Order: sequence, then structure tokens, then C-alpha cells
Amino acid sequence: MWILYAFGSAFFAGITVVLAKCGIHDTNSHVATALRTIVVLIFSWIMVFIVGSFHEIATLSYQTILFLVLSGLSTGASWLCYFRALQLGNINKVAAIDKTSVVLTMILSFILFHETVNIYKIIGMILMMTGTFLMLEKKETNQKEDNHWLIYAVLSVVFASLTTILGKVGISHIESNLGTAIRTSVVLVMAWVVVVATNAQNSVKEVPKHELIYIFLSGIATGTSWLCFYRALQIGPASLVTPIDKLSILVTVLFSYIVFHEKLNLKSFIGLMMIVAGTLIMLL
Repeated sequence: MWILYAFGSAFFAGITVVLAKCGIHDTNSHVATALRTIVVLIFSWIMVFIVGSFHEIATLSYQTILFLVLSGLSTGASWLCYFRALQLGNINKVAAIDKTSVVLTMILSFILFHETVNIYKIIGMILMMTGTFLMLEKKETNQKEDNHWLIYAVLSVVFASLTTILGKVGISHIESNLGTAIRTSVVLVMAWVVVVATNAQNSVKEVPKHELIYIFLSGIATGTSWLCFYRALQIGPASLVTPIDKLSILVTVLFSYIVFHEKLNLKSFIGLMMIVAGTLIMLL
């Protein structure tokens, strides 16, 4: 069942990207993220009451709460570092480094959870890394880069990986929907910290109504993706759940072509196929 949840996470994550893009045309991206997180939080707690796991809060250990909070804080920290890196450096270089969080998560899973390492997983990681870099197109820019962007980009990768690892530990003794809801509560606080830190809170009232609808829908998609992802993490190996989740790029590419008429060049298409092939090989 964890494979079905992992693919469900990938599907809804892919839709999230497309809906989010529709919702930030005239809206500050930090504000859109914070508003979307509110929807995710509400959706998560509704799921908690539907499955009847709310009563488990009273029985949660301090260790479980600690790891869930740390996972949420890692998510917020990853966002802060990622957007700071984008502000200082070239977007293609930052994005390339950010994608390596998948491999780092797998390595940490091998070390911390003693998940099996075999030739298929090694080949899969190599294919995924190569494919990811092929998916990135280099563009010339006259903007002078600050050398500090690399530090922020690497920190973003580390925190993104820690988010998954800490999340898996945090939900090991808790119903996954409740774990997601608690973690999302922390993420919400971090998201609004970003809004205040960038002095973007005044633009909340200026969000166009049609974009607000897309932000709401992307929040529903994000919530569904997270619920599937953390359920998959709870019952499956993190070293396989994470790369499958990254197959959301297939859904994003498909819907980007349908909605925005964006096409892949040959180099990007080959990179996409390598990412898919790497993921499938690791499932052998």
C-alpha cells in the first residue's frame, strides 16, 4: 500500500505546482505560500477528525512531538534558505543543488534507518542525479552573483532532507493524519514568519479573487499530497518513498503542456526519462 500512497503523493504534488503557478501571477509568492498553508492546515485537521485520531494527542510522547516540531521547523528553514539562495544566485544553479535533496535523503535513510543498499538503488540515484541536471537549462545572465548563495542553497538541501527524516521518526508511533496536522501547524507559523520578514503582509488584501481560488485549490492538493506522503513514509522505506514522490515532475510537465503549452526540448526530455528510469530501477 505504501507504493500507492507514494504515487498518490506524487500526483497531487504535481498538480499543486501548476495550481500554485496560476495563483501567483500577480500575488507575492511568500503570501501565496502562507495562504496555501492555512488551507493545508484546515484540510489536515478535518482529516484528523474524519479518521477519529484527535484523541491520540493526549497520549503523544514528548519525543514524538519533538520530532514533528523539528520536521516542521526544518521545512520552514528550507524555504527560508531556498528563497534567500534564489535572491542571491542564479536560479538554475540553485534549483540544480536543491534537487540533490532526494539523494541526500536516501543516503541518510541508509545510515539512520539501515535501509537496504543494493546495486539498483545506486544506479537509480546516479540516473536521477544525471537526469535532474539535464532537466536544467543554462541561461546567460549579466547579474553579478553573491558567493553566499551556495551556502544558502546547500542549507536548503540539508533542511529539506531533514524534513523527511525527522518526519518519518515523528510519525512512527502516531496516526499519520494527526502527525501531518501537527507538523503543518508548525509550517504555518514558519510561513507567516517569512511573510513578515519580507514585509509582505500588507499585500494580503491585494490578492486577486481568481488567484485566491487557485491558491485555495493548490492548498487542497498540497494537503492531499502531504497526507499521502507521510502515510507512505509511515509504512514504507524513506529511501524509496522520497524518489517516487519526486515523480510529481511527470504530472507537472503534463499539465504544464496542457495549461501553459510549455514544451520540453530533447535534452530536458532525456533528463526526464532518466529520472523516471532511475526511480523505477530502485523499485526492483
